[in-house]
Amino acid sequence: MKQRLTVLGSTGSIGTSTLDVVSRHPGRYEIFALSAATQVDQMLAQCARFRPRFAVMASAPHAQALAEKIQANGLPTQVLKGPDAIEEIASHPDVDMVMAAIVGAAGLAPCLAAAQAGKRLLLANKEALVVGGDLFMAAVKSGGATLLPIDSEHSAIFQSLPEDPSTWARRIDHVILTASGGPFRQRDPATLREVTPEQACAHPNFSMGRKISVDSATMMNKALEVIEARWLFDLAPEQIKVVIHPQQIIHSMVQFVDASIIAQLGTPDMRVPIACGLAWPERIESGAARLDFTALAGLTFEEADATRFPGLHLSWQALRAAPGTTAVLNAANEVAVAAFLDRRIRFDQIHQLNLATLEALSPSKPDSLEALLALDAQARAAADRIAGRLHTSF
Repeated sequence: MKQRLTVLGSTGSIGTSTLDVVSRHPGRYEIFALSAATQVDQMLAQCARFRPRFAVMASAPHAQALAEKIQANGLPTQVLKGPDAIEEIASHPDVDMVMAAIVGAAGLAPCLAAAQAGKRLLLANKEALVVGGDLFMAAVKSGGATLLPIDSEHSAIFQSLPEDPSTWARRIDHVILTASGGPFRQRDPATLREVTPEQACAHPNFSMGRKISVDSATMMNKALEVIEARWLFDLAPEQIKVVIHPQQIIHSMVQFVDASIIAQLGTPDMRVPIACGLAWPERIESGAARLDFTALAGLTFEEADATRFPGLHLSWQALRAAPGTTAVLNAANEVAVAAFLDRRIRFDQIHQLNLATLEALSPSKPDSLEALLALDAQARAAADRIAGRLHTSF
């Protein structure tokens, strides 16, 4: 029987890569539902190709535009709208798997809905864990969900670990997340104030969305991944390390208590961790190129420079602070990146805004989705105010 899959964020880079892998295995997977924010024409093309039962657009105007095009093309897909509908397709009883690829805190509620409904949840949304943390992991446990990481680094760690999670605590010494270093790995930190959005979005290895590309350039993506790894693998902050590996051939590593290291290697192609999540514990063809060791010029490693990448070190600071601090950091960073992309603040002010927001708030432990969303809104409001002050000194 085919596995029925909902893809949240189907028009983004992870969503389109997921559909590419699925298209290679038509006898194995069936697209049940898709969701997107604003890309009506791209969603229409996906509906024409995969003919899902449901397609959800984030807003009513975009849903109306899609519905009209769906009807004009005689497609069977039912169009829905809004956050409630996204949660519905994530938790629908006919769904077997959910690819959670909505960027940002907006993906938290549908991820929680899928977890509580006991789905096989392929998690490409860092923020579900960065914002939700113990609340999200509790939902996974109580719902009986299967949680599989899709970020290439966390997938690499997952693949390098024993299959029985009950053995991890006594076997793991620490994990090592690798990072490309982004486009500014060798740039003089004194010149980073001059960086443009176009330069920040030019990732050396991956084709990604603008927000995550900026996060890669500041290394805030790695800060969020440190927080994500803490929850995924139940690690103490000091058990998570980061090393710069520009070639991105080793995607991450686990060092065990006997000093041995197991790593997962491959070409930098997100279809590999996606295929792993779709088929685990089996393996399926992903479409990625095979790694040719004889063609590699070499593998190099560097320390993550705190002067060039100060945002990275906020992750350990936030993990050791009061519960809810990681949610504040995530909200501040989303506001900061948006302000930079809109040219309202400089590249080097992203870290200033994040740090100032952390200093401005003293969160209490959020014990519900509503409390998390309230904290997120409070942090965004504070970050917006700080962005306005930074803009006056641009």
